[in-house]
Amino acid sequence: MPRATNNPASRRRRKKVLNRAKGFYSGRRKLFQNARETVKRALAYAYRDRKTRKRDFRSLWIARINAATRSSDLTYSRFMAGLRVAGIEVNRKMLAELAVKDPAAFNEYVKIARGALEKQQAAASA
Repeated sequence: MPRATNNPASRRRRKKVLNRAKGFYSGRRKLFQNARETVKRALAYAYRDRKTRKRDFRSLWIARINAATRSSDLTYSRFMAGLRVAGIEVNRKMLAELAVKDPAAFNEYVKIARGALEKQQAAASA
């Protein structure tokens, strides 16, 4: 009895890997073993970098907010503390968007945060 290799399933499995390897260079696209190795690494990088992207965007938003608050003579940490004291819950993404696109609205938040900090200091000193 001849050896059964389950050819349709093997071909489908290899084709799946080679389809994912489209756009890769040279043998990484055409040769199954090279393609499998490269696709595996690419998937690992994609998984890792989905997490990294979140960190990168958060640091970008913080940098933008910090730049906008410093133009109003306030630091980022004092600004965020003032918002917390004032009871305002706006995420960093929206604050960064306001800082870039609508500085007038952002300055209102700065005034609110500054006022809340001053009230807190007055209450602490009294």
